[in-house]
Amino acid sequence: MVSEARNLILASGSATRRAMLEAAGLAFTVDPANVDEADIRDQVLAAGGSHSQVAGRLAEEKAKAVSARHPGALVIGGDQVLSFEGRLLEKAASMREAREVLGALRGKSHTLYSSASLARDGEELWRESAAAHLTMRAFSDAALDAYLAKVGDVVLSSVGAYQIEGPAIQLFESVDGAHATILGLPLVPLLGELLRRKVLVS
Repeated sequence: MVSEARNLILASGSATRRAMLEAAGLAFTVDPANVDEADIRDQVLAAGGSHSQVAGRLAEEKAKAVSARHPGALVIGGDQVLSFEGRLLEKAASMREAREVLGALRGKSHTLYSSASLARDGEELWRESAAAHLTMRAFSDAALDAYLAKVGDVVLSSVGAYQIEGPAIQLFESVDGAHATILGLPLVPLLGELLRRKVLVS
């Protein structure tokens, strides 16, 4: 699959999202959005919105913000949130906090909501969200310590303090959802929309 896009932009600094799109054959540039994610999240939740809607709104606002400064460009926004026991978890600020987060997730289930948005000239054109449900096994403290020692502070870059494509997969009992959704983007629906818009060769 080879992209015919001449002006496609990814509004995300995520190395994982960039790698996913590159692996899918897209040609694009990267211009990370600078939006107040905490404020957007709080607005959605204050209005009674769901955790899935938080992810969608974050993706939308990122796409719109970047598209407003690139006239005519088609911009991809993406975001992901982790929902656990009725609350949204944030990235751990320290290794100690990462250990606490993983200890809380141990033996329980959580949901990842990933969203993608397309925008042009400051207006959203399309949006899609997807969910993945994951359950961690009741791993021992020794297993937790071994995991953290192996991966180091890379865990601070991801909500939930894990990257499932690495050694963290050993911590899981079950995974229900598309791999791309877990990595942070509903990739197949996004590619389908890019095909529909003739960004990709059909």
